Amino acid sequence: MRAAAFVYPWDIVGDPAAAGRLAGLGVRQATLAAAYHSTRALTPDHPGHRVVTARHSAIYYPPGEDRWAGRALRPYRQDWVPGADPFGEAAAALAGAGIEVHSWVILAHNSRLGEEHPEATVRNAYGDRYPWAPCIAREEVRAYATTLAAEAAVRPGAAGTELESCGWYGLAHLHAHDKIGGAPLGPVGTYLMSLCFCEVCRAGYAAEGADPEELRAAVVRALDPAFSGRPAPAAGDREAEWTEIAALLGDRLAPAVAAWRAGAATAFQRETVAAVRAAAPPGFRVLLHADPAPHRCGANVGVDPAGVLAHADGVVVPCTGDAAERAAALGPFAAHRGTGTTVAANLTVVTGMGGRPGTLAADAEHAASLGADELRLYHAGLATRADLDAVAAALGRLGREGAIA
Repeated sequence: MRAAAFVYPWDIVGDPAAAGRLAGLGVRQATLAAAYHSTRALTPDHPGHRVVTARHSAIYYPPGEDRWAGRALRPYRQDWVPGADPFGEAAAALAGAGIEVHSWVILAHNSRLGEEHPEATVRNAYGDRYPWAPCIAREEVRAYATTLAAEAAVRPGAAGTELESCGWYGLAHLHAHDKIGGAPLGPVGTYLMSLCFCEVCRAGYAAEGADPEELRAAVVRALDPAFSGRPAPAAGDREAEWTEIAALLGDRLAPAVAAWRAGAATAFQRETVAAVRAAAPPGFRVLLHADPAPHRCGANVGVDPAGVLAHADGVVVPCTGDAAERAAALGPFAAHRGTGTTVAANLTVVTGMGGRPGTLAADAEHAASLGADELRLYHAGLATRADLDAVAAALGRLGREGAIA
């Protein structure tokens, strides 16, 4: 297995020891943010700062102005990391430490973009806009995402890319001072609150044989118990979630919703991967952050496992849950992995964020037994020294056993 760690440019820029420290963990690949959403990040080991506030979604390299000329939807530059090209500077430092760099690109998640262009965002059944969630069924959003992917992914020094939120985004979002937990929505209610009713999606539902107003009313009716305070349905797994959703929407509406959203997501993903490949040199790897349930949305987008592995080079799958959840997440992808495709298990190693660096070796071995052939460690820049010491010990053990390269 290959072990890779996520890092931000600000973890490396301004810290001459950062790249060597990462290499010292036993990591041979870094997934480095090139286009990233707004965040506030702790930097426990940086000599120049302890907190970085990325105020809005931004790119960490100089954009190609000719590429974006005349476009309403375009990426934003940043001013919180010094230098004109923080990605390039960080990539060079990592390469100098013997670490292969892959870019990390966020696509359908951009709050500033949505605030400035609300017409391009997801609109729920009640008419509320989600400024953090561009609607991927819209032509202007697809054009923005494919252009951004090709530019941000294929940076000098990058040997591959990982595309996050390459599909539907919805209600779930770590918003500033978030206060949406008052109603017991659960995963089923969250999905229903994530369905888009912009004019493009309404037309899409109609094309699949569902009256969009009838569907909107069905969604509102299904959500009413949660907003009245009744417990959400106890959906225990991905299959149970969809069974409950289908029961709430009915035999006519549920298949139409699934067909429209899956078709839009698949087209979005294929167009984006193709745009990256057209801009990239031979051998450049394109992976998607993904979940094996097509109805799920968010950073790890729901996909059809067989379909996505037929056109992308692999997937990065969140695996921080217990053994059963890890098996449910990895199994569907492992079943369809072919020669040359990757299934990477993403394990959180920051204790303060729910990670378990102390059990990393055992968790990695379990992931490998389930079909994972690579590891992703989230996140080297956010981890304390104690967490990183545990990571180094685990990777050292796995290396001695021949489990990682």
